[in-house]
Amino acid sequence: MGFNCGIVGLPNVGKSTLFNALTATQAAEAANFPFCTKEPNVGRVGVPDPRLDKLAAIAKSQKTVPTQLEFVDIAGLIRGASKGEGLGNQFLGNIREVDAIVHVLRCFVDDDITHVEGDVDPLRDAEVVETELMLADLDSLERQLNNLQKKAKGGDKDSKARAELVERAIKVLADGKPARVVPVSAEEKPLFRQLQLLTAKPVLYVCNVEEASAGTGNAFSEKVAAKAAAENAGYVVISAAIEAEVAQLGDPAEKAEFLESLGLEETGLNRLIRAGYELLDLITFFTVGPKEARAWTLRRGSTAPEAAGVIHSDFERGFIRAETIDYTSYVSLGGEQGAKDAGKMRQEGKEYIVQDGDIFHFRFNV
Repeated sequence: MGFNCGIVGLPNVGKSTLFNALTATQAAEAANFPFCTKEPNVGRVGVPDPRLDKLAAIAKSQKTVPTQLEFVDIAGLIRGASKGEGLGNQFLGNIREVDAIVHVLRCFVDDDITHVEGDVDPLRDAEVVETELMLADLDSLERQLNNLQKKAKGGDKDSKARAELVERAIKVLADGKPARVVPVSAEEKPLFRQLQLLTAKPVLYVCNVEEASAGTGNAFSEKVAAKAAAENAGYVVISAAIEAEVAQLGDPAEKAEFLESLGLEETGLNRLIRAGYELLDLITFFTVGPKEARAWTLRRGSTAPEAAGVIHSDFERGFIRAETIDYTSYVSLGGEQGAKDAGKMRQEGKEYIVQDGDIFHFRFNV
């Protein structure tokens, strides 16, 4: 089960520099001219989680395997992208495939780095991208509506329900609001997802600031923070320049010393990864043994058989039960045997809803 975040923004805001640091590669060519990124670059990164190291230490696991998140560096967008300007069609097609949007906004002034809009204004830049996505969504829905209405008049109940939903979404978008604020009932959610609307995706704003503002943010990032709060969106301050330098340091002690010299406790990338994980409403469960301690990713609200299926489809198909220990009990009681002796290992069935931090042994038969 893969979950991915598309890194988007105007050209020259630091997307590719951030992506390179994030994946500790030079997969994305970073240069000072528009449309440097033409094909989307994809990188998988481990999600930082100190619980995994703790579990591995208790179980004396030979290795640890963190859960992962995928980031996709998508070509820069400009005004008119919804009409095919620049690499618009390609950009919109690529972003349609991701689960969430990481929107990088330039929050630093540097005369040596061109800005396609002429000056630095992150709120305007955000509006440029959002407007293009909303226009693309409107165009998509308007093209669907006529056909749906015809089928609805012919008595097709599914088309009638879909047409009503499309009309509701068109009204919201026409008012200049993203599709994620469209009122949708629990029953309508599967149908709504099928519309594949760009502005229905959750958004995380990343403020790319100058090095001196990496720990505190600046006046530009404060404006973005207010925007994110108003939209119930995610928000992270980061200096892509610092992250690029940190990525070049191989020794963890060197990295820690470098960050400390800048007054930073951890990399901005760690915060970005965790924020992306939260944005997708994901949780982590663990499998722990002497060979390996591993973290796994799952959507919040998933059942024990679905968790088993993340490991292997056979586990879900032949699911019998899940032997379960919560993280706190595992740690406080010194591991699996201690938890068993204290009666803290539970037998959970097919209806069990997985909790963040659960440690599982799955029993199955195929």
